[in-house]
Amino acid sequence: MKTIYIFQTFIFLCLSLSSFAQNDTIVKERYTAHNKGKFTVSWGGNREKFTESDIHFMGDDYNFLVHNAEAHDKPKGWHMDYITPGRMTVPQTNFKLGYFITDKYSISIGEDHMKYVMTQNQTANVTGYINLPANQSGSYYNGGYNNTPVDMSQNGAQEGGFEEGTTQEGIPAFLMFEHTDGLNYVYTEIARQDDISHWFGIKNTDKFQVNINEGFGIGVLYPKTNTTLMGKERHDAFHVSGYGTSLKAGINLTFFKYFTIEGVLKGGYINMQDIRTTKSSSDTAKQEFFFGETIISFGGIFRV
Repeated sequence: MKTIYIFQTFIFLCLSLSSFAQNDTIVKERYTAHNKGKFTVSWGGNREKFTESDIHFMGDDYNFLVHNAEAHDKPKGWHMDYITPGRMTVPQTNFKLGYFITDKYSISIGEDHMKYVMTQNQTANVTGYINLPANQSGSYYNGGYNNTPVDMSQNGAQEGGFEEGTTQEGIPAFLMFEHTDGLNYVYTEIARQDDISHWFGIKNTDKFQVNINEGFGIGVLYPKTNTTLMGKERHDAFHVSGYGTSLKAGINLTFFKYFTIEGVLKGGYINMQDIRTTKSSSDTAKQEFFFGETIISFGGIFRV
């Protein structure tokens, strides 16, 4: 009888210890151990690179192609505009809102506010024709072009263009072409994130966590294009102009469970077949090119 009592006591102690162990596991499980059901939000800035592209300009009295046009971005540098309400879209910025559908996979929507500036200090070959009415100042450029070198800085052409509503006296600039407010890539993205904190011997990921991520995005281009074309008044309004796709890879640092810093390398393809250039709806342009971005963003991860 004494043996049975000792055995029952032993079983009770084992069950009690097992229960305590389970409770201890629950207590010690990190907030950062699971992502499913969490939202993410981030805001940051970028630098960009663009491949050369052929830009095709079409209108009632002209049709020509600028071959292999070079372009660059328009960096603001470290500036208060990034965090100043009403000025936050003046620099090159990135916004993203996401949701983890599993511990590793998330879906998100975002906007990459890039700036595309056709380099004025270049000579590009032009093919096509221009036949503007004689009473238009841009008729100075009338004629046929067959891979003809044209100085893109001639007759006062400058990066940034002229103030809206202003016109040049005399011979107008041939072409100024920018998506500077901006080259807006509005996308949806699916991404995977993996915790690699153990690679660095980090045990308490609720204090500091290191993640890597990669993703694929697809979206539309919604630029506000600043174009001055042979003296014509620019359109200067937001317009859905085409589509884009992108791939990204990055590293995500999470501090104290909720705060994130992320560095991302992103590249993609842009195809815009309906760019508004002047006040006339018959004046359009189209182009396609590849882009690359380096992005630094700050944000948070949380459950609602």
